[in-house]
Amino acid sequence: MIISASRRTDVPAFFGHWFIRRLEEGYVIVRNPMNHSHVRQIELSPDLVDCIVFWTKNPEPFLTYLPQLDAMGYTYYFQFTLNPYPRAVEGGLPALFTRIDTFKRLARHVGPKRVVWRYDPIILGDKLTLQWHVEQFWALASELQGSTERCVFSFVDFYRKTLRNTKHLNLRPITEEEMHVLGRFIGEVGQERGMVVSTCCEELDLSSYGITKGSCIHKALVEELTGKSCGAPRDRNQRAGCGCAASVDIGAYNTCLHQCAYCYANASAKAVQDNVVKHDPRSPVLINGSHGHE
Repeated sequence: MIISASRRTDVPAFFGHWFIRRLEEGYVIVRNPMNHSHVRQIELSPDLVDCIVFWTKNPEPFLTYLPQLDAMGYTYYFQFTLNPYPRAVEGGLPALFTRIDTFKRLARHVGPKRVVWRYDPIILGDKLTLQWHVEQFWALASELQGSTERCVFSFVDFYRKTLRNTKHLNLRPITEEEMHVLGRFIGEVGQERGMVVSTCCEELDLSSYGITKGSCIHKALVEELTGKSCGAPRDRNQRAGCGCAASVDIGAYNTCLHQCAYCYANASAKAVQDNVVKHDPRSPVLINGSHGHE
């Protein structure tokens, strides 16, 4: 079993103490995001958990727990989203130079193989031009060289929530030609910086630039880290084009305090605030009495 922590929220940034307590007690209770009256108890014994995949934009608060996590005997790796967007886009994050430093510190502790860099999602707007992305990606890849072996990127999907929450940014759709321009550049820079580059849930074929269709919950990487075969099938519950292995997500929507404008996991700032006040780090469920606030 692979544990995803979490596509729905940033567990390392906001709920690290709760997560470690769940591991100590050996189980977690997860609500069905489509029907919150349905709950499921997930056993978290190291004998049952093949790997934990952390999704985060700021794991700094979680670094203190890594020695304890290692001592428990769990295998894990991080999907670390590191974007250079201004505060109007990603308003709840530490300064970029601080997050770069955190990335490097994390890589020194767990090794570059276990920190996957996500440049995700790519958005275009008035000031967020193709040239801006070219300059920013090159600068970040240069900073992170040696601290990661993989880079994953995607182009923004305009969900209803995304459209509503990004009106102030004047974003626009990305053309296929622009995707090829950026794909070619990202592929070249990734190769120069020693990174395997892949896309996340993109139908467009960018293989001519050395870019593969990616698997964020990567079965082969899990097997490499654990040294044993992983029986997880492809995850049928994800979007079309997703190549991830099946996992159990232990997070909850509408709980991430980063408040990134493009985020699909939050309906609104009010929904997040209403939910977060119900969090009890001693509880086996992330949010007590949550009704979703979709």
